[in-house]
Amino acid sequence: MINSELFLQNVEPISRKFGIDRGTAIDRYYIDSFLIDESLKFSSDYKVEMTLEVGESTYSKQCFPNAMTHDVIRYDKGQDLTRPETLKTSVYDVFICTQTFNFIYDYRAAIEGSFQILKHGGLLLATVAGNISQVSRYDMERWGHFWGFTHEGIRRAVSEVYGEENVQVFPFGNVLAATAFIQGLAQEDLPDLNQLNQIDPEYAIAIGVKAFKR
Repeated sequence: MINSELFLQNVEPISRKFGIDRGTAIDRYYIDSFLIDESLKFSSDYKVEMTLEVGESTYSKQCFPNAMTHDVIRYDKGQDLTRPETLKTSVYDVFICTQTFNFIYDYRAAIEGSFQILKHGGLLLATVAGNISQVSRYDMERWGHFWGFTHEGIRRAVSEVYGEENVQVFPFGNVLAATAFIQGLAQEDLPDLNQLNQIDPEYAIAIGVKAFKR
């Protein structure tokens, strides 16, 4: 257990790695719940055959285990959401894009790329870091960590591509979650995870995005 008084006595965070060197990152509490809940809703109405995910297929396989194909988009293999010529067109039923737009300078072009790869009727399930977050030094040194979003900012950006009526955003967090996340605490450091369930959009550490291609 971390003594909270240390927060006001030390200019160094507990962890500079989002708490993953201590356990499970706090923002993953929200990201995991969002993806599971929304995938269940979509699967009940839509037969999901092909999924695409950024970097790996972990969430795709967990959320859509009956899909025939779980493809992966890899920037290191030349697939770039900001370059349409490197992407397939109208292929996937679901695109899972977690914590990615923050690290793409031209995130508006990346949102357009996400639209390109989806079938009509397909679903984008994305998450972004809120504007209360550590900077990812790992990403900054390799390709950049450029943005932190408010829920209204990411809603408007995605709506410009998908249409306002097709987009919903879900801010996740509260002042306790934000304080712990900035300090680099892990879920395992918190005495009661239920404290994370009270949502205050002004202290969002993660934002879920659900957008349909119509």
